[in-house]
Formats: sequence, structure tokens, C-alpha cells
Amino acid sequence: MEQKFPIKKVSLICAKGSIEDVYATLILGNGAVMEGLEANLFFTFFGMDAITKNRMDKLHTGVVGNPALRLPGGMRMPTLLGIIPGMEAFTSWMMKGQMEKLDIPPVSEFLDLITAGGGKIYACKTAVDMFKLKKEDLSDHVSRILTVGEFYELAGGEGSQIIFT
Repeated sequence: MEQKFPIKKVSLICAKGSIEDVYATLILGNGAVMEGLEANLFFTFFGMDAITKNRMDKLHTGVVGNPALRLPGGMRMPTLLGIIPGMEAFTSWMMKGQMEKLDIPPVSEFLDLITAGGGKIYACKTAVDMFKLKKEDLSDHVSRILTVGEFYELAGGEGSQIIFT
């Protein structure tokens, strides 16, 4: 089906640092690149963990307050179980294992794929300043550190979409 206003550019904002939130951004960004779209990924606040060298491949999933979290076999995990020491690490390990079985790469490799396909990775200046990060703390995939205004300028134009994951 031909779109009346075809999408030419996708700009994704990642503001959360859990496995499920970061991977939503990476999968959508990689999909955009694979479809031949211009892709801009903007990481801010806790999403910065995905592009910070010493954290990017050590993400966790939230277990407390996550009503969609399922135990093996499909049963919903009661929130109360999330407070048990080690449950977050165990759940994150399980998720990473499932992703590995599906050949879903770790964050650093996913960023390789996206940038190799022409996608751009950006860090939020406010978050960089707030967390006292420096450019050298960030992944080499990060093209630039942008203000929100600079990101919106870059993300705009006919046929563009901004998606907050």
C-alpha cells in the first residue's frame, strides 16, 4: 500500500535505561536503517546508560512495578517477588539469554549495525551535564552531543517522524 505521505526520516528518543526500553529503540532504529530511512537515535536521562561505555552491555530489566513481566511458562511474576535480592539480576540474565537464542546482539554490536547502515547516535547535552559525563565516557558510536533544540532541528522536515520509546 502506497502511503500518501511516505516516511523518510525516523528520530527516536530513548529516555529509559532498562533492557526492554533500550532494545525497543535499537530495534526500531535498526529497522529504519534496513528500510533505507534516515535514522537518528537520541539518548537522554537514563537512556544514557545505553551509550555509556561502562554500562551499555550491562543493562538490567525492572522487576518491581513491571506488570508485563512473565516467569518461564508464561505466568505473570508477582511484583512482590521483585524485592527478593538477586531477582533483578536473575531476570536480566534470563532476558539476555532469550535474546541471545534469537541472535539479538548486545547493545554495542547493535550500535555497530545501526551506524554501519548510516544511522546516527546522539547524546543529550542536559543529561551529559547532569550525570557529569564527558565525550570520552560515551560510546564511539555517538556522533555528537546535542541540545534538545538541536535534536528537534535535526529531526524535523517533511516525511519525518519523532518516536519516544
